[in-house]
Amino acid sequence: MKNVLIIGCGLLGSSLVKRIAKRKLAKKIFIFEKSKKNITKIKRLKLPGIIVKRINHAVLKSQLIIFCTPMSEYRKIILKINKDLNSKHIITDIGSAKMKSKEVIKKNLKKNIFWTSSHPISGSEVSGPEHGKQDMFDNKWCILIKDKSTNLKHLKFLNHFWKKIGSKVAVMNSEKHDKIFSITSHLPHLIAYNLVKSAQDFEKKQKYDLIKYSAGGLRDFSRIAASNEIMWRDIFFNNKKNVLKAIDVFIKNLNGFKKDINTKNNNSILKKLIQTKKVRSKIIKLKQDINKPDFGR
Repeated sequence: MKNVLIIGCGLLGSSLVKRIAKRKLAKKIFIFEKSKKNITKIKRLKLPGIIVKRINHAVLKSQLIIFCTPMSEYRKIILKINKDLNSKHIITDIGSAKMKSKEVIKKNLKKNIFWTSSHPISGSEVSGPEHGKQDMFDNKWCILIKDKSTNLKHLKFLNHFWKKIGSKVAVMNSEKHDKIFSITSHLPHLIAYNLVKSAQDFEKKQKYDLIKYSAGGLRDFSRIAASNEIMWRDIFFNNKKNVLKAIDVFIKNLNGFKKDINTKNNNSILKKLIQTKKVRSKIIKLKQDINKPDFGR
């Protein structure tokens, strides 16, 4: 590959820059970042990329373009670079919701230009280029989106690209993707935000200094709830339909637990608690986590 352009150099963008450089996957890595604060950090970190002030110049010189910005930024950037795009450009992104962004892309990207969506299942609650890690994607899933209009040559290229980055690759359509991740990712984050807000509300109402007594449960949820608010707002809005359905399922099950506790239904609640423990065993078996207890830090 000749050159690659990373648009947005936060946690995942900077991790990609480091990995691409480490694996020597491109001759030049261009970085376009609008945050002056992040640009200062990138310079201080001496990331192995060329910071460009004019995105259009970098587009013309790049073969692969990767959007690493919040999804709410896509339209603005597409309209800015449209005139410089041609059919040879391979364009992808790292967004966590696909159906809505597909509509934005289809509506605003000029004709005969192909966009093949990616979703590397990597990240952390922290954000910013200072947290980037070149091994961020090792043995993590990367989902590639294949819909009716997908360019198969570009899909094949990105399949090889993400494998060289270190990811395991799976291919699915955008509808299936959004349904799956509404449950495995989006709902858990929403619950984490809501639980921490509930603790804040309880503390305020009861006038208890309860946060300092945080047990492991609240502590772990607070880590998830420390994630980037702009990114997660965009995910919730972009996958609204599926997230709302996931919330309904959650409320239904929560009411089931509420009923069991209220009626002291021993058999029903034990059955639920035992069944849900099996998910942890399956996650470990699939090597999505290690079988080691977490006693906190």
